[in-house]
Formats: sequence, structure tokens, C-alpha cells
Amino acid sequence: MRIIPAIDIIDGKCVRLSKGDYSTKKIYNENPLEIAKQYENHGIEYLHLVDLDGAKASHIVNHKVLETIATKTNLKIDFGGGLKTDEDLRIAFESGAGQITGGSIAVKKPEVFKSWLSKFGADKIILGADANNEKIAISGWLEESDEELIPFVKNYIQEGVSYVICTDIAKDGMLEGPSFDLYEKMLGELEGVKLIASGGISKFEELPRLAELGCEGTIIGKAIYENKISLRQLESYILKSN
Repeated sequence: MRIIPAIDIIDGKCVRLSKGDYSTKKIYNENPLEIAKQYENHGIEYLHLVDLDGAKASHIVNHKVLETIATKTNLKIDFGGGLKTDEDLRIAFESGAGQITGGSIAVKKPEVFKSWLSKFGADKIILGADANNEKIAISGWLEESDEELIPFVKNYIQEGVSYVICTDIAKDGMLEGPSFDLYEKMLGELEGVKLIASGGISKFEELPRLAELGCEGTIIGKAIYENKISLRQLESYILKSN
């Protein structure tokens, strides 16, 4: 299972929110590159970079941060937050993203999201399926849609999606443990999905459990910043997995 630390950006700084609420913003570092280099120094190969300003503005904002991390580390970066147009994607890929994540756009403008799959290839486009009570949430989680999580994802798998990041909003940033039951259900019902678990990771012991369920990757955010999981632990997990 791939270990994918998250860096969330507001005003060019590393922050974390709780349950996606901007008023809970906590700044952890003024310099995202410093954090990214720490990850790389501990054997981490992947990074989930979220442009929270972009999510609010509905277009890419922090592409310079992406470019800096992409040019000064070897991390494979998936980038998300407010990507709405082909131009946003062009900027993201040219700035060094290996993959992009589309969430709200897949709900509100499915034809655009599907066009990205054919234009850029399914290996470069991740479906961001953020859910609250198994309903898809959109617009930086400010809205809940009528879309049921599993049928929504299933529909996109039929369109060629393979990578899916699923965040259970109730768990995000709360350090109360991930949604094991939800992920087990999804993996049981969605054939061929490369499921990336996100939200609620609070201690190291949860990682082998997610791997056993069949998750392809897991995104870890606040647990690293709050020293609930150390980079040394992640380093030894990665070495053992390889």
C-alpha cells in the first residue's frame, strides 16, 4: 500500500483543516518545500498536494508551490483543489503534477471530467469521492449532493476511472481513525478500483489494517503534523513493503 502524505496549501503555507472547515485552519509550516523534503528524506515517494485557495476560487491558485516541490524533490505528486477547466489541468501538469484529482467537477460537470479521462488518460486522473453519510459532498465539502457514493463511483469505473480517493468527511482531521467499514464495503462492491483511503488516520496500527482490506494507498495528514505517526515509522513500513 502506498503511503501518501498530504500537504494542504492556503496562502502558500502548509495548513490543516478539520472536516474541511476553513475557520479551523491551523498553520503547520510557512514553507511547504521544507515539509516535502522531510518526507522524501524518509523514503516517501508520493505526495497529495491540495490547493485550498483553488478549491475556494474554483480555479488553480497555488501552482507555484506545486512547481517548487516538483522541481526540488523527486516526489510523485497528485494535485487537487479547484481544478475546473482544461487550462487548469494544463497548468497543473506543466507545473509538475503526475496526477490530478477532480471532485466537485465530476458531480457538477460529468462531461468535462469524462473528457479529461480520454484526453489525459485514466492513470493521470483521480476521482475524488468525498462522502458524508455515503452521500457525495462537493465544493470543498460546503455542499452535500444527492449522489450516493458507491453508485457514483461505480458509474465512473465504467467510464474508465481506476484511481479513487475516498475521504469520509466525518473523520477528516479528527484523528479518530479511518472508515474501515466504508472502505471494506467499497472494495467489496467496486471491482478493479484502486482505492486510496483518506481521512481520520490517527495511529500507525491503522495502516496495516487498510492494506489488508485492499486499499491501494492511504493519505495521511494531521497525524504526521501532530506526531501521532512518526516519519521513522513510515520509513520502516515502506522499507518492509518493498
